Amino acid sequence: MNAVLFYSTLGIYFVATVAYLAYLIKPRETLGQASRWLITAGFLLHCAFTLDRYLEAGRTPITNLHESLSFFSLSIVGVFIIIERKYKVFILGSFVTPVALILMLVSTIFPTAITPLNPALKSKWLAVHTTVAFFGYATFAVAFGAAIMYLIQEHFLKSKKLGAMYQKLPSLDKLDDINYRCLTFGFPLLTLAIISGAIWAETAWGTYWSWDPKETWSLITWFVYAALLHGRLTTGWRGKKAAILAIIGFFVLLFTFIGVNLLLPGLHSAQSLDFLARTKKSSFPIWKPIVSHPDFPDGN
Repeated sequence: MNAVLFYSTLGIYFVATVAYLAYLIKPRETLGQASRWLITAGFLLHCAFTLDRYLEAGRTPITNLHESLSFFSLSIVGVFIIIERKYKVFILGSFVTPVALILMLVSTIFPTAITPLNPALKSKWLAVHTTVAFFGYATFAVAFGAAIMYLIQEHFLKSKKLGAMYQKLPSLDKLDDINYRCLTFGFPLLTLAIISGAIWAETAWGTYWSWDPKETWSLITWFVYAALLHGRLTTGWRGKKAAILAIIGFFVLLFTFIGVNLLLPGLHSAQSLDFLARTKKSSFPIWKPIVSHPDFPDGN
């Protein structure tokens, strides 16, 4: 049942993404409405999949790369639906839903089996820490989509080549406002995620911070978005500069979320490194599984 729900969700996300991309080419109201209904149906089915896995596992399903990538995708779609309805910009889906779809596709390459939870991870902080982090990440993903749109629209204005694409995209002010609103919502969530992770680490391991690669890159990600928020609030950073930093921040975030687990061995990398050891058949010590750490253990 769990597999059926997962692949049904994946299928609907694919169709919804195609519909949004078609809307980008021919922005018709009926196509926009159809895209909205498709992505909403996919989101509800994705919620059903997550709930089913929660009931089967008896824990929050965010403890390995398959689950965490799926939950990240779910969070992005959920935040996007809220933003899209608030600002009434169907075309934003043309730049955001592909990200959610790609994350779902990537999640399929990792083991899907439900494994026993490390005793150190059996804590109320698991759900709090990871859920807050993912919704913070999701708002930055939507900001990333809006930033891409902003740079495209600004290019058309500066080049004075106001073609068909220019007519389809929202105004620069609206795109900048979406970017700013996502930042002001996502940054406090990211801050809370780091604080809750530190508290969880102290209760489980006796230390708030160990400078594990994941912790270090989480802090780097925090500083990138802190700089962007500070710039907007104090020096009036807007427009192109804010859009570029939102894009850079999201790539740093992706490296923190996925790249660190796969490239930098540490306390958070147990299942991801074990997976690479099996798939790459590596004999190097770097690929040996390492005990999980409570702060984003396997891909969060």
